[in-house]
Amino acid sequence: MTGTVPTSPLRARAAIDLGALRGNVRALRAGLAPGADLMAVVKSDAYGHGALPCARAALDAGAAWLGTATPHEALALRAAGITAPILCWLWTPGDPWRAGIEAGLDMSVSAMWALREVTAAAREAGRPARIQLKADTGLGRNGCQPADWPELVAAARAAEVAGTVRVTGLWSHFACADEPGHSSIAAQLDVFDELVAYAEKAGVEPEVRHIANSAAALTLPESHFDLVRSGIAVYGISPSAELGTSRELGLRPVMTLAASVALVKRVPEGHGVSYGHTYRTSAETTLGLIPLGYADGVPRHASGRGPVLVGGTVRRVAGRVAMDQFVVDLGAGPDADAVQEGAPAVLFGPGDDGEPTAADWAEAADTIAYEIVTRIGPRVPRVYTDGVDGHEERVGGDGRGAGR
Repeated sequence: MTGTVPTSPLRARAAIDLGALRGNVRALRAGLAPGADLMAVVKSDAYGHGALPCARAALDAGAAWLGTATPHEALALRAAGITAPILCWLWTPGDPWRAGIEAGLDMSVSAMWALREVTAAAREAGRPARIQLKADTGLGRNGCQPADWPELVAAARAAEVAGTVRVTGLWSHFACADEPGHSSIAAQLDVFDELVAYAEKAGVEPEVRHIANSAAALTLPESHFDLVRSGIAVYGISPSAELGTSRELGLRPVMTLAASVALVKRVPEGHGVSYGHTYRTSAETTLGLIPLGYADGVPRHASGRGPVLVGGTVRRVAGRVAMDQFVVDLGAGPDADAVQEGAPAVLFGPGDDGEPTAADWAEAADTIAYEIVTRIGPRVPRVYTDGVDGHEERVGGDGRGAGR
């Protein structure tokens, strides 16, 4: 297991293979339509992988842009020395528009209230704001409705003429790109084409036009335009089972979540395990205690079902996942006898050594793999390797090391 689990003596660790991340970025870039660049989305602490190390690795591998949800995520990257273009898109009234302007961020604007706030901040800052107008082409979430698009475009152009903004982008987001053939995909592309054409006719000269996410990056070259925003695929995870597995898509999962077995003990037949005794031993057996729980991001919904590789065999969570720990039934055979305290328990990884994947945990918890990796909490240290020489750098988990 040394090729999968770092040797650092930690209670638990999320091993982040930055070499795999770079490889994923290169693979995604190779599949882009001519003229399109790649944005690596590093929101939510890079989907739980660590925003700053992943941002740097993605840029090293040729990503041209970074993307975040909140302005605070983007400002943290700037404070750490990242100078690449960054788009942040989830703004609320009163957010730090002026700080975003002064940091040179691209800020998404979906409504008149946001345009008013950003132009006021630009006047205070004494420099124009870089804004990207987002259209709701059918997702029904953030973005300007087509009926309101003419008003927003006209006001943005007036602000541009006045020197308070520079409209750098026009963009939108797919609802069902991870469902190949879904009728909404072509419909959204048509609407996007129309709204882009309207804005350009009104005088907007965007640097980038973009609508494609990870799924569209992999399956819809006609949606690539000038820029593709790739999130989950950067971290080596398939956007959906319908598109294929990570391996089939040429991606490598970046995170391996593992822990050291904390206790091994023999118990009799009929022994209850964990809260509620939803699991009772069917015979005399050996139990292994894994020091990870829902406070660390292990989904309680996977109680009784979550797969774990221990002692060369994939076991299932026995009973309920608790806040800090869960139990696996190791059985009574020689495989169980070989498991001792300190042995590695691998919850998920790339699957090279037979360990489960994040997709397997998603299936066990009735969710998506995005959630499995993103929810791994700060109590679990990230251990970074470069995928080449095996060098490890520990970050987080005990207050030491670089911030996440």
